[in-house]
Amino acid sequence: MNFPRRSLLAAGGALAASAAFAQTPAADANQPMIDVEGAQTNPIRIAITGFNSPAGAEIGQVITNDLKNCGLFSPLDPNAFIAGDNGAMPNFQNWKALGAQALVTANVGDAGGQTRVEFRLWDVLTGQQLQGTAYTSPNRRRIGHIIADVIYERMLGEKGYFDTRICYVAATGPRGRQVKRLAIMDQDAANNRILTNGEWLVLTPRFNPVRDEIAFMSYANNRPRVYLFDLNTGRQSVLGEFEGMSFAPRFSPDGGSCILSVTRGGGSDIFVVDVASRSSRRLTSSGSIDTSPCYSPDGAQIVFNSDREGDQQLYVMSASGGGAKRISYGHGRYATPVWSPRGDLIAFTRLSGATFAIGVMHPDGTGERILSESYSVEGPTFAPNGRVLMFWRETRAVDDYGHGFSSRLVEIDISGFNERQINTPTDASDPAWSPLNT
Repeated sequence: MNFPRRSLLAAGGALAASAAFAQTPAADANQPMIDVEGAQTNPIRIAITGFNSPAGAEIGQVITNDLKNCGLFSPLDPNAFIAGDNGAMPNFQNWKALGAQALVTANVGDAGGQTRVEFRLWDVLTGQQLQGTAYTSPNRRRIGHIIADVIYERMLGEKGYFDTRICYVAATGPRGRQVKRLAIMDQDAANNRILTNGEWLVLTPRFNPVRDEIAFMSYANNRPRVYLFDLNTGRQSVLGEFEGMSFAPRFSPDGGSCILSVTRGGGSDIFVVDVASRSSRRLTSSGSIDTSPCYSPDGAQIVFNSDREGDQQLYVMSASGGGAKRISYGHGRYATPVWSPRGDLIAFTRLSGATFAIGVMHPDGTGERILSESYSVEGPTFAPNGRVLMFWRETRAVDDYGHGFSSRLVEIDISGFNERQINTPTDASDPAWSPLNT
């Protein structure tokens, strides 16, 4: 069952958290147990126990998968655990003997038809409790994601990203005749569902950071325009009326406006549209192709790509328009820039010769690094903690009929660590990462 994001925290709500039942002094909450770079080299060995009931097993498996898939944790095999060691105060010598650095204990029960989990995180070496919280919800998988986020933050000193969703374009059929629909799923590819019927081509979905809403491009009625999709009602509406084609939308950090591109003559300009009033204002008028705009996390600047100097490059300008400054100077053409939620990096697609690459650079253009190269990779999107990128990769067709072609979502750490494919029921492209669920 899919639950609307914000209904989970509504009054009387589906998910309640309470500070916990601490029985040992908590360690300094500002000091992570290990930094991310250290965990990349030596993943944190963590034991996860106490999730013994059927409901608990589901939650425990979500926690285990989240931590394992990020590449920074190494969950221990439960078959090696010593039976019965799940009391209020664990026997830490038992866990040290297994090589555990951290321990998760839990009590899972029923609370008026909902699942209640009392969860503790322990530092095995010192015997200190690092975290103790209780969660109550009918959504077991979401409890698991939230606990995994708490563990990630407490152990590594950075926000987690597991309690999030991915919107993407799901494609079926042979290449050149694919049906493309909007789809949404949890970040671990669970709870996958299709949002549109496939009657019209859709591209580039983007989450509103504060509402259950997606902006995307649709070819509805053979007129390419940006639409809004309400995730709670399924209602679709056109965002702005323009003479030309509108495309490449991105929301502002406060969700109140959306920047997009609009074709004008042989080029395109960047416009900003107020979501409530639908009033619009043009931000560029270079006479070139200005597209793929994205706000900085503070809303003060916009990065975009343009061919105003003859080749497709990245530029940064004020959010009010004007003062555009080129930031990309590497070999090749640059596209699809997206600003990190941390503000420290801009991710991009680069085409050099016949090779596509996903990379990052600082907002002033320095420090360019390529993270992944392939026949065709495109469209990076940041996790809300700025630590992980998702993009999509195409593989070549093996014959003239398009057989063997596929497109898949891929995840990678911003350091180039832990690249892995995300399994979806269909071909997938154009991923967009949601903010943390609230």
